[in-house]
Amino acid sequence: MIKSVKLAGKYLDQPLLVSRFKQSVPKVFIGGATVYGLNEVRKAPQNEKTNTAINNACILGATIASALSAPRIASKIVRKPYERFLAKDIIKKNTEIVDSFKSSHKVNEQTDSLLEKAKNKILSFKEVKTLNKELSEQKDGKNLFNRLIPEPENVTSKDIVSEIGRLSVLGFIPVAGGIAGGLAGEKITKGELSKEKTANRVKEGAYQYLANIFMCNVGAAGALGILEKFNVKSKSARVAGMVTGIISTGVVGGSAIANYIGRKVINPIFDKDKKSKSERKPEVLDICLHSDDIATIAVMSGLKWMEPALPILYGISGYRAGIGYRNKKG
Repeated sequence: MIKSVKLAGKYLDQPLLVSRFKQSVPKVFIGGATVYGLNEVRKAPQNEKTNTAINNACILGATIASALSAPRIASKIVRKPYERFLAKDIIKKNTEIVDSFKSSHKVNEQTDSLLEKAKNKILSFKEVKTLNKELSEQKDGKNLFNRLIPEPENVTSKDIVSEIGRLSVLGFIPVAGGIAGGLAGEKITKGELSKEKTANRVKEGAYQYLANIFMCNVGAAGALGILEKFNVKSKSARVAGMVTGIISTGVVGGSAIANYIGRKVINPIFDKDKKSKSERKPEVLDICLHSDDIATIAVMSGLKWMEPALPILYGISGYRAGIGYRNKKG
């Protein structure tokens, strides 16, 4: 069972498959956002359809643009190389690796066929499994297999601060973009900005960022730091530790911190009479938004295939901030 799960991870982490996934993300993101925006316009009252269309175009447009540019910006800010996953570079590297191996090792017909395919095509799960089995019986075969599909590299204690910084910046940019889009949409449709709606956008942005992104990253990184201190290397233990850190620090603590900031900092800025006492309570969708924490755990565990999905997952938080979502009651 464990071996099958590991091979499934190998299949998904094929550089060419990650490259294809990365290329498809903008199309999926833009297509899904367009469908959602059109549905929001369809549901709006007849006299509000134009304004709804403009607002959604501004919020979704700003969120998508900021989310898709966030990985490059985040990598530059924390001074980490931005992984482009260009197919042509991967094919060139795979070809060199395979040709070098075959020049000094004899392989059977089946292995030769799979290696030739691995140069420029994505292998099926069955083919990955077969190639792994065949190469395991070859001298230096395991090394070749891991060069074609690199093993996940766990984030170490040295890299935790840098990685949490990168992921946190990556999450902040779409939230800021969503707020900017919401402000632009309101200015275009209403001619002026409402203090209440602006405050709601800022508060929702703080809630989304702290409760659903930043504090979850802190929790995961903190758990990794503790496990590193006790020299725990088990991947399952690291995952369990990160989940515990996310629940305790992010899901529970993030919401409380965000509401405190909203009450003590944001409300006084926009409401000098301090009449607003409403607090944002976690909802079902907020729990669902913690699916991005699964991606965070995967990225911190060294899995490459989840990385391209982060802009979409963080983009949802950006949209919620842009519309200034608040609980329907309270």
